[in-house]
Amino acid sequence: MRLQAYLARSGAAPSRRKAEALIHSGRVEVNGVPAGIGAGVEPGDRVLLDGEPVELPAEHAYLALNKPVGYLTTLKDEPGSPRRAPRPTVSRLMPTVPGLVPVGRLDLETTGLLLLTNDGPFAHRMTHPSYEVEKVYQVTVEGHAPEEPLEALAAGPALDDGPMLSPGLDGVDRRPGETSFRLTIHEGRNRIVRRACAAVGLRVTALHRLRVGPVELGELPPGQHRPLKPRELAGLPFEGLP
Repeated sequence: MRLQAYLARSGAAPSRRKAEALIHSGRVEVNGVPAGIGAGVEPGDRVLLDGEPVELPAEHAYLALNKPVGYLTTLKDEPGSPRRAPRPTVSRLMPTVPGLVPVGRLDLETTGLLLLTNDGPFAHRMTHPSYEVEKVYQVTVEGHAPEEPLEALAAGPALDDGPMLSPGLDGVDRRPGETSFRLTIHEGRNRIVRRACAAVGLRVTALHRLRVGPVELGELPPGQHRPLKPRELAGLPFEGLP
């Protein structure tokens, strides 16, 4: 494992980029030797930060959060304008778990199911395109959506980073001033639902994730979290139960 990943997963650094800064500053040692960028950590190696041992968590956590609107899917807001106050992140809603990271992302205005874990290989499998983990969203768009753009969306529109895999689209409900529907996708490209809707002329006004693989949001209140159940983990790209 790369030293940067080891420091992030242990909770010694909030991200791999922050871990690199710790290494550059000479504060990290591996087996008594000052570490450099790109160093690896093998089982049995002794890692020290400022002379204190750094260890991976003994237990893995697998959590589901109902993300409210206005929260960043990160553990710490990146520096921005000096006049802008730090924005709230999902870390405010989660327990203190060393190495906990979001699995994928929901943008600032998107709500609903977000998974978090301190199991790096599991997080990697969940976000890797080859696993095509199914995700279901409730999408609300502006106005009375005609059939033509909905059919174009269901066919998988062309995007600037390649065509979208044809999603499932059902549950269309037209109400005064808006149309809602469920969209089932099998890929995790950045803001893909919003970009796909824009590509066919639909303006998204609300986006809410209902399900990831076998994990359903259900009645989990906004801002609350729960552990995943063994049967849910068994249906995900996960090698063995915790």
